Amino acid sequence: MKVLMLSKACVVGIYQRKLEEMAARGVELTVAVPPEWRDERGVQRLERVHTNGYQLIEIPIIFNGNFHLHFYPRFGQLLAQMKPDLVHIDEEPYNLATWLALRQSLRRKAKTLFFSWQNIKRRYPFPFSRLEQDVLSRAHGAIVGNAASAEVWRAKGFSGPLAVIPQFGVDPERFVEQGVESDKRTLHAPPSTFTVGYAGRLVPEKGVDVLLRAAARAPGVQVKILGAGPEKTLLEHLVKQNGLSGRVSFAPMRPSTEMPNFYTELDALVLPSRTRPNWKEQFGRVLIEAMACGVPVVGSHCGEIPNVIGDSGLLFPEENVEALAAHLAALRDSQPLRAELAARGRARVLAHFTQASVAERTVAFYQRILAL
Repeated sequence: MKVLMLSKACVVGIYQRKLEEMAARGVELTVAVPPEWRDERGVQRLERVHTNGYQLIEIPIIFNGNFHLHFYPRFGQLLAQMKPDLVHIDEEPYNLATWLALRQSLRRKAKTLFFSWQNIKRRYPFPFSRLEQDVLSRAHGAIVGNAASAEVWRAKGFSGPLAVIPQFGVDPERFVEQGVESDKRTLHAPPSTFTVGYAGRLVPEKGVDVLLRAAARAPGVQVKILGAGPEKTLLEHLVKQNGLSGRVSFAPMRPSTEMPNFYTELDALVLPSRTRPNWKEQFGRVLIEAMACGVPVVGSHCGEIPNVIGDSGLLFPEENVEALAAHLAALRDSQPLRAELAARGRARVLAHFTQASVAERTVAFYQRILAL
């Protein structure tokens, strides 16, 4: 089985572990990535971390940072060189990059599939609506990251084979449980300070302001915020306004390989996302990374968060500052609760969200598509 994957997401080093796992399952895999990807957090340059067993090829990108309009001008040349049986376009079906890659792949008689996180049924303006419909009518299969996304694409008319598989899992050997191979912190003793963390984009829909307001109502709670985005100045003002100076720190995102170190600095991780007209949480990868590290997690009821956490963490209604503050206080004051959630979280990741599990399910879906 010869597979060519096109993926800007795979510039992130820890995501590449899935690619090694796929290659180990008999896939002759080539993955094409841009040299970097830009968004509101800054520039994510290609990290070569897990590169055994497959080819990781860097190709030029046009309109870098434009989610809908970016594309890869030399992808057709790579197709002609590789002659794959299947092309995995790791992009949303309404994007120009997906449409172009699909057309080029079909000319080469390769089977195709796209990936989507989109969990809200949205209507896109022309020409994206036209690109979307063309992809939906011609792609051989689709992988979606959550159950709501499957409902969206079925409602929009996609009738081909479809699998619900997270885009990436975690490597449990890299994201290690606290107190097992890390002596930085332990959940088996009361913390001298209670630190909660957030990692991700600093944008309104992520609800970091809700976390800050909740921390102001939970004495003794320290907050570490890792990330960048247009809301940083507003959040810094909120820190001062709520008397949180000295209890909140901001830092830029770390390389993906250093994220386990961040989680081991925490007593809990919070993802306080809020639903917007055009967005709701599609997965919440930081949740499974923290859970793998034995860090208790707290999340809002936004989008896919409850399905990711299951019974392995604490949930609160979107925007409910008091409910989040109560969860923070409960975790701060109860070592048994922290230990129980830590154990449940790690177990849930091992059962459902490892890179090996995601790779195995992805390869099985490839086989299904190629058997058509």
